[in-house]
Amino acid sequence: MATKADKRSASYGQIESGTERARPILHQNAREIQPYGKIAKLPIALDEKLCAASAENLNQVLADTMTLRDLYKKHHWQVAGHTFYQLHLLFDKHHEEQDELVDMIAERIQVLGAISLAMAADIAETTIIPRPPRGREARAVPAPPGRPVPPRRARRPAARPPTRRPSAARTPPRTRSAVPRPSPPRR
Repeated sequence: MATKADKRSASYGQIESGTERARPILHQNAREIQPYGKIAKLPIALDEKLCAASAENLNQVLADTMTLRDLYKKHHWQVAGHTFYQLHLLFDKHHEEQDELVDMIAERIQVLGAISLAMAADIAETTIIPRPPRGREARAVPAPPGRPVPPRRARRPAARPPTRRPSAARTPPRTRSAVPRPSPPRR
């Protein structure tokens, strides 16, 4: 009969052999089957030159859209101030919308038979949007006019007691008129 130690050592041996099989083979390079900028002829009704021009324009739009998406996420992470929560949610919403656009544009490029940009270095080379600074940027939107941002530890003044009019200025209470009102008809 096998002891617990034997079973345990056998399972560790299996784990070690499993990790050897799961270890990636590094420094692999697959051969390129379609170079960037070349169109794979697909059964669509567009001319190859038109597909190439459309794919080039769409790759520019893709690079700019990916840059905007990443800018939204950057500001989502770095927003601060009295409108933090609202801006945090807004930037996240816009990031998700841009992410959906990125996916749609890249799939359209693939349908044209072209290669869509995907790597950050390629996006940075292609985009026309200037690169923002690495650090946190100053707030571009000032506080709304008429609503100054209070200091963090400011306290509100105590509420005033309700003011009462002097007794002479009071209006007398309403009294019921002496004329009786007709009662509603009975059914």
